[in-house]
Amino acid sequence: MDKLLTTVHGLLITIIKKMIKVKQSILAVIIAGSIGLQSCAPNKQDKAALKLSEEFVTQQLNDASKQIKYLESQIQESDIPTTFKDGKHVNWGTAWWCSGFYPGTALYLYEATGDQELLDIAKSKLKYLEKEKHNTTTHDLGFMLFCSFGNALRLTGDSTAYKEVLATGAESLASRFKESTKTIRSWDGGKNWDGQPWTYPVIIDNMMNLEFLTQVSKITGNPRYTEIAKTHANTTLKEHFRDNYSSYHVVDYNPEDGSVIAKKTAQGAFDESAWARGQAWALYGYTVMYRETKDEAYLKQARGIADFYLKHPNLPEDLVPYWDFDQDKLTSDSKYYAQKDLRDASTAAIVASALLELSLYTEGEESANYIAKSEKMLESLSREPYKAAYKDNGGYIMKHSVGSIPHETEVDVPLTYADYYYVEALIRYGRMLKGEEVIKQ
Repeated sequence: MDKLLTTVHGLLITIIKKMIKVKQSILAVIIAGSIGLQSCAPNKQDKAALKLSEEFVTQQLNDASKQIKYLESQIQESDIPTTFKDGKHVNWGTAWWCSGFYPGTALYLYEATGDQELLDIAKSKLKYLEKEKHNTTTHDLGFMLFCSFGNALRLTGDSTAYKEVLATGAESLASRFKESTKTIRSWDGGKNWDGQPWTYPVIIDNMMNLEFLTQVSKITGNPRYTEIAKTHANTTLKEHFRDNYSSYHVVDYNPEDGSVIAKKTAQGAFDESAWARGQAWALYGYTVMYRETKDEAYLKQARGIADFYLKHPNLPEDLVPYWDFDQDKLTSDSKYYAQKDLRDASTAAIVASALLELSLYTEGEESANYIAKSEKMLESLSREPYKAAYKDNGGYIMKHSVGSIPHETEVDVPLTYADYYYVEALIRYGRMLKGEEVIKQ
């Protein structure tokens, strides 16, 4: 009997120990899962650490919504707004690289306000824009299609209406990739400022169209588009940047062997200058590529570009930059001298949005600094002289942007992409305030 009791006692102890171990294992799994979820979770800023209020963001988005609806009332349904000059609306059609921004802005504002009229405005433009999915003559299909149809798919979930447009457009963009240069060609034809024809030009702006490719890889399950995006980003990282992380505007390649023929500018003050919006495109582009690939080289590049930009001695106090960071080097005999001190609100809007995302991938003081600088930019852009009064400025939200001084086009006027990235930055900041996922796809 004693032996039997001893055996039973031993079995009970063994069972209890195993139960304890099971509970510990379950607890460990729960803890590990919790940690994993936290590490994968969207960055949620402490609301107390954010300077701007929900009331501020709501007011700006409501003002922007009223303004865009007014703009729509001043144009024809088939018009694709580009700018407003000398009291007249300028609409360069669906094939112009900016054609996706106006419907994209309306979609963002619909997201913010729930105003059905804004969704209707966007949809009214999409039916004219859809044909550009077959356009193989431009590298700007990300701007044209992803900012518009990409947001439409995200907000409506209507894959029947929008998935094919995006997939076809991505294939059109991918057709411009060349294995010998490992880049997507930017322009067909044209001449540089020395009067020589471009051979195979690639501009820093092209980094902005890579998100389109990575997202379509997710939508279609075809990894080819992401591979093209990564290859282009890697080549650009190698060839487009100076040691201080500033970017050339144009790199001209030899399409036969991929060697670099020249590094030039088309929209900057001079070849070795840092054209402001080019730096914004680079910052935004590499931040996105880090998000999509988790390649640390892209994060390092984005942080370096941000450092160059934010610490530049020529960055004005209100953080709305001159059109070129080296504008102070222009001499009185330069044909750009009279316009050297023009600001570019579009650059500030792009950077404000990019910095909010970059803050998600950094920590501590660095992350806080990116947010603080974005807040300052948003504050500056949300008042005079940059924010237009209701029904002023042709219905555009932002004033004082610069398209291309060398081309003498869109100089110190409203621009549709300034509106788009300003609204995007406000949307992202509003999500931070609400503790929501900041980047929604």
